[in-house]
Amino acid sequence: MTTNNLPIIKGIGYAIPSRIVTNDDLTKIYDTSDEWIYTRTGIKERRFFASDEEAFDLLQKAANQAIKNAGIDKEELDLIVAATSMPVQFMPSSSCMVQKMLGIKKNVPAFDISVACSGFVYGLDIAKAYIKSGMAKNILLVTIDNCSRYVDWADRRTSILFGDGIGSAVISAGDTSDILVVDIKADGEVGDYITMPSLKGNCPFVDQTPTRQICTMKGQDVYKFVANIIPPYITDDILAKNNIYAEDIDYLVLHQANQRIIKAVQERLGYDDSKVISNIEKLGNTSASSILIAIGEGIKDGKIKTPSKAIICGFGAGMCWGGGVINLRDGIFKQENIFQK
Repeated sequence: MTTNNLPIIKGIGYAIPSRIVTNDDLTKIYDTSDEWIYTRTGIKERRFFASDEEAFDLLQKAANQAIKNAGIDKEELDLIVAATSMPVQFMPSSSCMVQKMLGIKKNVPAFDISVACSGFVYGLDIAKAYIKSGMAKNILLVTIDNCSRYVDWADRRTSILFGDGIGSAVISAGDTSDILVVDIKADGEVGDYITMPSLKGNCPFVDQTPTRQICTMKGQDVYKFVANIIPPYITDDILAKNNIYAEDIDYLVLHQANQRIIKAVQERLGYDDSKVISNIEKLGNTSASSILIAIGEGIKDGKIKTPSKAIICGFGAGMCWGGGVINLRDGIFKQENIFQK
C-alpha cells in the first residue's frame, strides 16, 4: 500500500556571492599566512556579499531555481521555512521576504528557525513532519547566513572560517520517501561555545553599557566537541541504529566546517576521496547553507551522480547537530548556477 504523504526532495538550488576573499587577502589585516589557515582548516577562499550585492536578490534566485528544478509552480507552495542564525535582517523574517519576492499570492505560512549550521537538517525534519501529517504538500526550505556581517573581525581564529551563501530545496508529498533517516539533537549545556548576544545599551531605562552584536566562538572547545561527537554519531545513531551499512551509501556530505573533521569521518567510514564531497577550500563555512551548496555544486561538477544516497550531517551553535540519509534523485538539480559571477 502506498501513501502520498511521504517526503520527496524534488529540487534544490543554491547561490554564492561574487566577492572572493583569499587567505592572502586576510594577511593584510592579520599576522597570518595562507599556509597557517589552510593547514588548520582546509580553507583557501571564501565568498562575501559585496557592498553592491543584495543578499535577498540571490536568495530569490536560489529559491526560484529550486522551484524550477522541482517542476512545480510557486503557487503550489503551502509552507516556507528559512533556516538562518545570522540573517540579512531580523524583521521581516527571511521566510516572509522570500514569500514577498517570489510574488506568491496565497497567504502561505512562513517562519524562520535559528539553529546555525544545523539549519538544513533541522529544516528537513520539520518538512518531513509537515508532509507526513498531511499539513503541507509542497514546502520551500531556504538557508541563508550572512556570516561576514556578524563575525568578530578582531578575532583571527574565528573570522577566517566563514563565508556567505544560500541554499534552497523543495520538499513535496509523494509515494516514496527521500528522507530515509533524519535525526536532530542539542546540548545547551555547552551553548557558550558559540555565542552572539543581543544589542544592549539602546534603552534609556536600563544599563547603558553598549555591546556589539557579533558572533564569538571558543574554537578549540568547538573542535573538540565536534570531533568527539560527530564521527560516532554518524556511524552509530544514523547508520547502525537504522540498519544501514556504510558501504551502501554513495556519498558523504558533511557541513563544511573544517577539513580535518570531514577527514576524520571519512576515515571512520572507510570511504575513498571519490565518495566525499568537500568544497570548503573555495567557500569556507557557509553555515546552514553548506550542505545544500555542496550537493548542488557536486551534481553540477559531476562529482555526484544521481540517483544516489548520501549521508548528511550539520553541527554548530547551540550546540545543535543533526544528520540523516537522503536520496538524491535524478533531476534534483538540472539548472546551471548562473548566479555566480
